[in-house]
Amino acid sequence: MEKMNPRKLILEDGTEYCGYGFGSLSDKKLELVFNTSMVGYQEILSDPSYTDQAVVMTYPIIGNYGINPQDFETRNPSIGALIVREYAPEPSNFRSSSTLGDFMKTWDIAGIQGIDTRELTRKIRTYGSCKVLLTGPETTAEQGKEILSQWEFAHDQVSRVSTKESWVSLPGTDCGEPVESSENAAGNSDSQQESLLHVAAIDCGMKLNIVRSLNALGCKVTVLPWNTKPETIQALKPDGVFLSNGPGDPTDVQETIALVKALHGKYPIFGICLGHQILSLSYGAETYKLKFGHRGGNHPVKNLLTDKVEITSQNHSYAVAEESLSGTGLEPTHINLLDQTIEGVQHRGDRAFSIQYHPESAPGPQDSAYLFSRFVEVMKGGSLDA
Repeated sequence: MEKMNPRKLILEDGTEYCGYGFGSLSDKKLELVFNTSMVGYQEILSDPSYTDQAVVMTYPIIGNYGINPQDFETRNPSIGALIVREYAPEPSNFRSSSTLGDFMKTWDIAGIQGIDTRELTRKIRTYGSCKVLLTGPETTAEQGKEILSQWEFAHDQVSRVSTKESWVSLPGTDCGEPVESSENAAGNSDSQQESLLHVAAIDCGMKLNIVRSLNALGCKVTVLPWNTKPETIQALKPDGVFLSNGPGDPTDVQETIALVKALHGKYPIFGICLGHQILSLSYGAETYKLKFGHRGGNHPVKNLLTDKVEITSQNHSYAVAEESLSGTGLEPTHINLLDQTIEGVQHRGDRAFSIQYHPESAPGPQDSAYLFSRFVEVMKGGSLDA
């Protein structure tokens, strides 16, 4: 039985929630959000899009299947904290290699349990995402409120989580392990590599399952930093360019927006989540922050091209303003059926398209996996009309 360490949440309006800590016991100043997924806490903890955020899990029991090395979405987790109703310290799962709490200690991720997470979620839905302080019981509500009033959200999340050096992933290799030799575990020789479709992926905080999804379709993926120059992309002579998910305000990454603008019409482009927002901004559209964002595994999205509804996994705070698409050459392709926000756009002439949700979700619905195949077909010379 783990030691019970009293801990406290203080919101920027002075509201307090008392509970017990697990994982790291460091004090944290973060943005408070919630996720309605029933499973997938390991993928949430290792998703770079949650950088500097404290995530409230609405499902009541978290930690029951532990942590396993196969399901990470990044090698360097950057989430701030996890807030749960009940933490299960003794996992039951043959794949588990450590407890959730031990994993969180290793990566300095704070945890607090014993909170009424449903009530806290209702507060976020009513008043919106806000600042939160995770601290010890000795900190008063007034002290916490004062600390938060002097603290501002960071604007450098993408630069912190993006890869610092380029690396390559090939079909059949261990995703996330750079391929240093032309003769690799999958037996891909130089000549075999040349026959693969080559994707230049701009890493703004990319989930590894995106790379796995592209590898599974026979693509060689070169992962590049967020501030890569257009000349670097051109020197690679890729078949297509991918724009990844990532944390923070999309307007903070002006270098990436300028990069994408320089690539318009030169290569097929596919963006996911932050990549969707960046692509839209590069054509002159605008983005805005949602009241409490979309985070969960069951959001219904209508595909306007097929009239079909997809159940999707989502994780974002910002959206593309529909009225700002006028005159950009972009047309909406998907909408969220819960609030009618834009969930996808495309530019037919430039063979560029993007979606706000996550077709690579794991665990999560697989309704949207076809989008990777669509990207492959466009790289092969197909049009967006197909």
